[in-house]
Parts: sequence; C-alpha cells; structure tokens
Amino acid sequence: MTIKDAQVQIDQWIKTVGVRYFNELTNLGILMEEVGELSRIMVRTYGEQSFKESDKNKNLSDELADVLWVLMCIANQTGVDLTEALQKNFEKKNIRDANRHQQNEKLT
Repeated sequence: MTIKDAQVQIDQWIKTVGVRYFNELTNLGILMEEVGELSRIMVRTYGEQSFKESDKNKNLSDELADVLWVLMCIANQTGVDLTEALQKNFEKKNIRDANRHQQNEKLT
C-alpha cells in the first residue's frame, strides 16, 4: 500500500464507517493523545519505566499505526498530499543537511 492509497482508503472509511471527519482541531488533539500513547509504550519498552498492568496489552506497531492514521486524517481534511509533501521534505533535508550529520561529533 502506498501513502496515497492509504490516504484514499482512510478518506473512504471516514466518509462511510466514520460518518465524517472530526474538525481539524479535534483531530490535532487526538493526534497528541495518540503520540502520548506511543510515548508511553516507548518509555516502558526502551526507557527505565516499568509497565503498568494497563500497559501490558499495548502494542508498539498498533500505536504507530494510530498516529499515522490520525496524521493522514489531518492531511486529507487540509488537502495535503503526503506523498508529495514527503518527497519535498526529502529534497529539503538533502540540501540543508547534506553534510550536517556527518560533521556532528556527537554521532560518530
């Protein structure tokens, strides 16, 4: 599945099963919630915090997919083609960061 395919499928799902998009600010809030849930799993899996009983059934891939889903919803409702946006972002990073990371002593 391509990013474009995913955006189309999410749009179709929202307009049928989901009835309609939440407004943009609501979706931003939902995105922050989902990022928080992702963070919780990351800190417990790779950080020093231990899992609470309520966290034990959480799945990193599912939390990442939740973030991606809401991000794509926001892109859809604001008219952003994420494939095009990502391609432009690569171009920007390739110019701006061409040597930056290779010269970073913290990374070597």
